[in-house]
Amino acid sequence: MLPPEILEQAELLLQILQSRGITLATAESCTGGLVAAAVTAVPGSSATLLGGYVTYSNEAKAKSVGVDPALIARLGAVSGEVAAAMAEGAARESGATMGISTTGIAGPGGGTDTKPVGLVYIGLAMAGRPTRVERHVFPGDRTAVRAATVATAFRMAAEEAAVTSPGKTH
Repeated sequence: MLPPEILEQAELLLQILQSRGITLATAESCTGGLVAAAVTAVPGSSATLLGGYVTYSNEAKAKSVGVDPALIARLGAVSGEVAAAMAEGAARESGATMGISTTGIAGPGGGTDTKPVGLVYIGLAMAGRPTRVERHVFPGDRTAVRAATVATAFRMAAEEAAVTSPGKTH
């Protein structure tokens, strides 16, 4: 379950997106659908959220949102390039104007020296703009990492939407 402050962020984000005519899609790995779940907890979200893809496996990343398997093989699923491809694919496959993606290592296991537990990449693709990716290493347990990822994804989406004029999404 997500903390109440994240659900409040989801509600604020939806207000911003709706005021600007922006539609949203998600492609989630380490968050396992929590971004979409928080958004759909808000009444009226169906006007904005067009789709959500839980792409936990590499195969799902390729099949659901079109991430090139060679990219995953070369860089690993937890990389900025894969996060960008996931966000772009979510927007493309759903027809949304904004795609958000999450890929990372929530723990407690799975980390390495170069990709530690808590490492997360969040991608944001917006029609007519370069895709943006942020890299974070969040502290805490699995629940804390996932919650911080959702909160950061909402912040990124709100920032991107804030610079979009109402009705100017294409």
